[in-house]
Amino acid sequence: MTLKYENVSFTYPGATTGIFDISLEIDKGELLAIIGASGSGKSTILKLLAGFVSPDHGRIVIDGKDVSALSPESRRLGVVFQNYALFPHMRLWENVAYPLKVRGVARSERHARAVEMLDRVGMKSRADDLPAALSGGQQQRVALARALVFEPQGLLLDEPLSALDASLRVEMRDEILRVQRASGIATLLVTHDQEEALSIADKIAVMRDGRLIQIGTPRELYETPANAYVAGFVGQSNLWQGKVRSDGMVDTEIGAFACDTQGHSSGDAVTVFVRPERVLPAAAGGEGQDAGGDRPASHFSGAVDADRYLGPIRRIDLKVPGGLIRLETHLRDAVTSVRVPADAIRLLPAHRSQTGVFP
Repeated sequence: MTLKYENVSFTYPGATTGIFDISLEIDKGELLAIIGASGSGKSTILKLLAGFVSPDHGRIVIDGKDVSALSPESRRLGVVFQNYALFPHMRLWENVAYPLKVRGVARSERHARAVEMLDRVGMKSRADDLPAALSGGQQQRVALARALVFEPQGLLLDEPLSALDASLRVEMRDEILRVQRASGIATLLVTHDQEEALSIADKIAVMRDGRLIQIGTPRELYETPANAYVAGFVGQSNLWQGKVRSDGMVDTEIGAFACDTQGHSSGDAVTVFVRPERVLPAAAGGEGQDAGGDRPASHFSGAVDADRYLGPIRRIDLKVPGGLIRLETHLRDAVTSVRVPADAIRLLPAHRSQTGVFP
């Protein structure tokens, strides 16, 4: 069962916002996460697949069939909303069985199937309780069971964990992944939580201003982003504007980096991209002497501008001549000098930034 967008565009009436020429495919058993800033179009992507809005151009295809003109109920898609949307006056099994009721399934069968699905999400013992008796995480389990009870063609998750406490979010994202894998169902997850997307998605699509910027596995997006926007949006990043000096050497506003210049020619403008965890505390000096003779390439000294203790790691901003270097380390010693290994550096297309450090 495949869910597919084919060159889909949609703009809201009287506005210029929407999505533009989106092509995506979610295979059976695959979980695709959509991330992006507010207004990027990620929720519109879900609404189009669910049938809440219809595309202006392009096609929505489910299992090879064009469903662009079909109503939401005709698409056989399970949807889990941010606010759970459980009926407060119905027992849990009745909530879960509701999609079967509207499809004309007999009471005895829908009760049996609802209890079976509650068992799958660990809520069978609470089948006769009302939603008000449950925690947020338990209500989300029930909402997930309801979305899957009628054996849908796909599962849509709309910010499903954003209303939960941090500890519950971790527990529930593991639960969602377990149930999704057991069901073998094509799943679309819309989330603002990058960690959530990185931890459970098979693929991640990054949206910006209604357009698809990059799609890939979590590792591909984190380690080989297509441009500075993706690098800055997915995880923590150091991004410095630079110019290739020669083969193996790049100059930036904070100094020189020794690295693979990846086919760029002398004089090419680039963005130097380094993840904070790849920046290593080091003694001043070392190998890789800069041709200018002032200090070793890829070695920098400065003063701590911010030191954030996060338990297992510290997230440090080191102020150096020309800018900032962000690093993450488990070391507890004072940090005044750092080095950046050549294999930690990736060159991206040139991109203008005021600070050099992207959140």
